Amino acid sequence: MPTLLLVRHGRSTANTSGLLAGRTPGVELDELGAAQAAALPARLAALPLAAAVHSPLERCRQTLAPLAAARPDLPLHAEERVGECDYGDWTGRKLAELNEEPLMATVQQHPSAAAFPGGETMRGMQARAVEAVREWNERIEREHGPDATYLVCSHGDIIKSLVADALGMHLDLFQRVHVEPCSVTAIRYTPLRPFLLRLGDTGDLASLAPREADAAHGTPRAGGDGDAVVGGGA
Repeated sequence: MPTLLLVRHGRSTANTSGLLAGRTPGVELDELGAAQAAALPARLAALPLAAAVHSPLERCRQTLAPLAAARPDLPLHAEERVGECDYGDWTGRKLAELNEEPLMATVQQHPSAAAFPGGETMRGMQARAVEAVREWNERIEREHGPDATYLVCSHGDIIKSLVADALGMHLDLFQRVHVEPCSVTAIRYTPLRPFLLRLGDTGDLASLAPREADAAHGTPRAGGDGDAVVGGGA
């Protein structure tokens, strides 16, 4: 099955102002975020990409704009299910203020029980994102083959919840995962289990490029259970 590259959007104006942006329209990349996005094509240059899927929000579209310019033939697809969590009445409020809300302790320590007033539950957020990725895995494999690589540009909580699913972790542990703005998290899906190849990587990604079959044995590099793994690590 395909390899998924999860890209968190670049640093946004909400990140620097300490706001919970959520689905607020018009939240854009700040100066550093724009520079992070501009560096993304070079970081991904060694990797063949079958498609790029993205949250419909502006900050994700801006993050992929330089990559789309560098690869004009790369198909781009907006996907609502990898959009930001619907924080409901919390949207647009300062994080320092929200830290005083009793619900914040639940969000941090027991997120599977967290339901945002006027918004969605965190378990619902994870379920829709996992469903989207599984369906995109099948589509990419069907259209481009089992060794294809594709990209999803999304948001911190979405990416963390997908990592938790890939690792077989309960959602209540997902706050232990951290991904920086414009970092890349790589998950190789196989018929038996996913493999986490990178987590929150902000550097060069050339080592994730598919490797040729071993010259001596004519077999691909594989993980411990015989499933081919990009980069050779299981």
